[in-house]
Amino acid sequence: MLSRRNRLLLYKLLSLFSVVRGYNILMITLAQYLASIYILSPNLPLREVVFDINLFLIVTASALVIAAGYIINNFYDAEKDLINKPTKSMLDRLVSQRFKLTTYFILNFLAVFLASYISFRAVLFFSAYIFGIWLYSHKLKRIPFLGNIVSATLAIAPFFVVFVYYRNFETVIFVHALFLFLLILAREIIKDLENMAGDLAQNYKTTPIVYGAKLSKIVIGLLIVLTLIPAWLLINEFDVGYMFIYFVVSIILLVLFMFLLWKAETKKDYVWLHNILKLIIISGVFSILLIDVNLVLNRIL
Repeated sequence: MLSRRNRLLLYKLLSLFSVVRGYNILMITLAQYLASIYILSPNLPLREVVFDINLFLIVTASALVIAAGYIINNFYDAEKDLINKPTKSMLDRLVSQRFKLTTYFILNFLAVFLASYISFRAVLFFSAYIFGIWLYSHKLKRIPFLGNIVSATLAIAPFFVVFVYYRNFETVIFVHALFLFLLILAREIIKDLENMAGDLAQNYKTTPIVYGAKLSKIVIGLLIVLTLIPAWLLINEFDVGYMFIYFVVSIILLVLFMFLLWKAETKKDYVWLHNILKLIIISGVFSILLIDVNLVLNRIL
């Protein structure tokens, strides 16, 4: 039986995990490694990729910066989240704002410190990444559509740094990146539709609030149609192994998404749409394994 003090400590740890969205960070870390193994360096021995100290430092620094980004975003959105996410907000408030800010600076410092062991260019990249996340949280997220574009760009930045590290400039990688970027951008606008009540109360000038839900849905629909283009190219023009199954299923889900989008009116409807896109993005991480189901075995042997 845990004592009251230990229970409070456990709740605070859970609160901090909730603030930094630890599950998202674990997923991004896994995605970076899988992309490195299957897409960015398919000809390198598996051991060389997995035990590459520079890749480890890049992935760790990315995780630290993303965790810090969630903290600063939570700090600025504290009042809005009380309306949009009351249950999660109450859990997040078990950790003081002062402690959150202290953790934010420590995580960013550690990220830049780790980057310094890679190269000066890595330090510049992660410093710019930290600044970009802060600027987005402080200012840009309140600007209609631009905030959504910046958010989507920041979301794929961890993959960009790994891509640059391996210097693999094949067209298929850009098509993969475009597919992911368009999905994330559509998801960001869906989140704005989902959170209109809190955004309106806190005077956030998001796309749905400035231009209305109808126009926002048209923009999302256009983004989904554009997403079908890289999905079709990855199925028909590039060798993605059995991952083509993922893109076929994604196209079916996106068509269903379009149908539900036009009928959506309530927050519950937008949550469902958000979850469809989230499912496509998360399943895409594990579907990377389908590019070559024998790759790991062959490279171990």
